[in-house]
Amino acid sequence: MGNRAVLVWKDKDGHYDDSSMGVYLHWNGGRDSIEAFLAYCEMKDLKSPSENVSIGIRNFVDVVAGFFGSNQSIYIDKMSDLDQDNWDNGVYVCDGWKIVDRKYFDGEEQDEHDFKEMLHAINSRQAEPFDSDDLDRKIDDWLEANA
Repeated sequence: MGNRAVLVWKDKDGHYDDSSMGVYLHWNGGRDSIEAFLAYCEMKDLKSPSENVSIGIRNFVDVVAGFFGSNQSIYIDKMSDLDQDNWDNGVYVCDGWKIVDRKYFDGEEQDEHDFKEMLHAINSRQAEPFDSDDLDRKIDDWLEANA
């Protein structure tokens, strides 16, 4: 049993389809985790898949894999080959590092992880983490910009 989700990003023209590359996560697919992973990527000023699909997906997967360590179930494939209607969190459609749409989800949003605590947990497991005070400043700036 997992907490599955698929992510796909709109391209520079604002499009995606079943031939677009996506990411399947078997764990931590709830919105509270996904928003934290995406926000962390943005705080790190990483290039998103909307800017460059191969570099951006690698950036996202590196952050998520850093968080999971050796216990990871992350797959990259064409959307047509990923489990989009996965009975958990469906598909998050992203533009840059923001969720802009959702497919195959009609349940209640997961709200188990405090945003700041989740970001600190993600950060603590990265190869090049922020200093804790720097991360707190980044979080405050991000929250202000996304209020």
